[in-house]
Amino acid sequence: MKEIKIATRKSILALWQSEHIKARIEAQHKGVKVVLEGMKTKGDVILDTPLAKIGGKGLFTKELEDSMLKGETDIAVHSLKDVPVVFPEGLKLAAICSREDTRDAMISEKFAKFSDLPHGAKVGTTSLRRKMQLLIMRPDLEIISLRGNVQTRLRKLKEGEFDAIILAMAGINRLNIKAEVAHIYTFGFDEMIPAMGQGALGVEARDEKKILDEISFLNDETAVIETTIERDFVSVLEGGCQVPIGISARLKGDEISIDVIVGLPDGSEFIKDSLKVSKDKFQSVGKELAHKFIEKGAKELLKRAEEMA
Repeated sequence: MKEIKIATRKSILALWQSEHIKARIEAQHKGVKVVLEGMKTKGDVILDTPLAKIGGKGLFTKELEDSMLKGETDIAVHSLKDVPVVFPEGLKLAAICSREDTRDAMISEKFAKFSDLPHGAKVGTTSLRRKMQLLIMRPDLEIISLRGNVQTRLRKLKEGEFDAIILAMAGINRLNIKAEVAHIYTFGFDEMIPAMGQGALGVEARDEKKILDEISFLNDETAVIETTIERDFVSVLEGGCQVPIGISARLKGDEISIDVIVGLPDGSEFIKDSLKVSKDKFQSVGKELAHKFIEKGAKELLKRAEEMA
């Protein structure tokens, strides 16, 4: 291929991610030109409604997928945590790149640690997963919906609308915003379990051999192993990207540490587990763990969670 067109959202983070993949492809394949085609998704346009209330899957991917299916673009670069586990016919998840820091972080102008937040503090996040885990730790907090890109969220924090906001460490690192904020507190996995695929970039592509061959080099073995477990778990539970499910798989040597939580957005009920498995179990453990959670009532919890949202 002489030219590869990348469908991308226009947010600063999305453009960074697409530029990063563009540079890697052009470095790998001399003579291949990579072009970015910016577009808006439903999730970018509707900013006055919490994501869970908009409903549907693929809020940040559908328009990009449509452009690939029409042949207008060839690939799309996503934050893997925003990518549904089922793809439209003709498209596939072609590459999973090496992961950034997978953890969540609290950003604040006044408070250095999560435990420093005063009673009734206002914390900004739209994620039901984050809301659930914040309220499990601190039921007194006032969790307020916060939409928009990273810069918009930081502006609202600095203007005093929130005592703290929650962001992914991956976005903080990729956009190099540490110098712009007073305090960053990184949550441990025992405090807040990340979303499936958090910290990884996923490259979606048309299911055509010439395209898939060009980008297969982007795959990172560790990221593939970890996110396979995470996405398998969510797939069996039939949970979308906006439901309160946290799952983190971390490979070290030949051992994988897994933390998982499913519950209600208000933190009043949840199922949680931690385990370690050998690396060779990665293709089955996500599904097996999901079935154990279903036996404990996870599907009923998620159904109630959607009604509450």
